[in-house]
Amino acid sequence: MRLSTKGRYGMRAMLALARRYGEGPVPLKEIAEGEGLSEAYLEQLISELRKAGLVRSVRGAQGGYFLGREPATITAGDIIRVLEGPIGPVQCVVEIPGGEVCDCAEYCVERILWERLRDSIVQVLDGITLADLLIEERKLAPANSGLERGCQQN
Repeated sequence: MRLSTKGRYGMRAMLALARRYGEGPVPLKEIAEGEGLSEAYLEQLISELRKAGLVRSVRGAQGGYFLGREPATITAGDIIRVLEGPIGPVQCVVEIPGGEVCDCAEYCVERILWERLRDSIVQVLDGITLADLLIEERKLAPANSGLERGCQQN
């Protein structure tokens, strides 16, 4: 399973907003420049995150975006599900209640592997919040002194 740029860039944008949590709205242009992302593409991602309630916006000259909830209550899983969809390494085990199940699900040994993989991914994504990532970022800060935030290769 590979995340697309939607999930990776969306995570970077959400971390940028988490860094500024409580400081008021952050202009999209500022996030895009700070993270080295396309403002037009970022606008599409923020729109999806806003519809899901993870981001809020304020219009006007002093407007911009801010987190819809505290960083400690937004998990990586919340963000990835909004931008990438339900989590699952293969279609037959995607985490949709009552979702698609293949005809051989009852006796498919591979399904055990795919379900365990899905469950592990879900556990990691739902077990780490934006606040957790900011704590880890502070630990890495001395090693990254002088470097831009966010990896430009992601």
